[in-house]
Amino acid sequence: MADIAGRAGVSLATVDRVINRRKGVKERTRQQVLEAALALGFLGADEMARFRDRREANIVFLLPAGTNPYLRDLGDHLRQRVALREEGSPKVRCFFIEGFNAPALAEAIRRNADWADGIAFFAIDHPAVREAVAEVAANGVRLVTVVSDLGHSGCDAYVGHENRSVGRTAGLLIGRFIAERQGAVALVAGSRHYRAHSEREAGFLSIQEEMFPHLRLVGMREGHDDSGQNYRHTIALLDQNPDLRGIYNVGGSSGGVARALAERGRSDVAFIGHGLTKDTRNALVEGVMDAVFHTDPETLIDRAIGAICQPERQVLPMKLEIVFRENLP
Repeated sequence: MADIAGRAGVSLATVDRVINRRKGVKERTRQQVLEAALALGFLGADEMARFRDRREANIVFLLPAGTNPYLRDLGDHLRQRVALREEGSPKVRCFFIEGFNAPALAEAIRRNADWADGIAFFAIDHPAVREAVAEVAANGVRLVTVVSDLGHSGCDAYVGHENRSVGRTAGLLIGRFIAERQGAVALVAGSRHYRAHSEREAGFLSIQEEMFPHLRLVGMREGHDDSGQNYRHTIALLDQNPDLRGIYNVGGSSGGVARALAERGRSDVAFIGHGLTKDTRNALVEGVMDAVFHTDPETLIDRAIGAICQPERQVLPMKLEIVFRENLP
């Protein structure tokens, strides 16, 4: 084994992990070790075939806990995957981590790395999370961010939309809905610690300044993807800005915003949010909400699993699905 390590240019511990089929070794390194073992006669051709038949991958999804209906729906889809798992398919686990808590997410990444070959997680852009990612990635665990990315983080892939263009699309739609009317436009978010939310905000602000300078922008409110908080923020926005013309919820739990608009009879306010769930579907049907940007949960899960199990495949940004009342699926 020491000869194999020397020939492959790796440590003896790495050779031990490969020979004993343990996780924590990058695929290219694993192949180098196996080729060295074959060349030195440590493994025969028949044994090599056994090593090339890799076991099913262990995959963990880490999602934020809370009242966000879309994330709950995503969790339900993952639980169905676990219950209906077929022979030979990846073994999937899903855990909900306290939302907006970077140390809790970092700890969960480290803890689950002991079992997982790959971890897909809803990223919080924070030093504690980036440090955990670097440590776990160095041990050969593949890391994939979903919906919200970390940027320059050492992760292997990102599965989701190009969020700055999503924000610009929302700004364009709201600006067109409002047309030439003067007034205020407001943004509601979960938290700027989610890169997806800050990028959507940046995209929205850029197109408003570029194409709709007659609209007054109201500072973004953070509702932590909680329906009750979003409801209270919307009531405050309506009270403080009688000329409010549009709201873009860059995060989740849009039902709280819709409830406030309905109670005040403000169907004239253009309203766009994310995630087609029971509450946003009702808001579209009732005419309180104008458009929903949606990511199909099954497609998101498939792409995340594919990014972990097939690292050679390029992961492209997901196409944006825009749902209006008239094209509800």
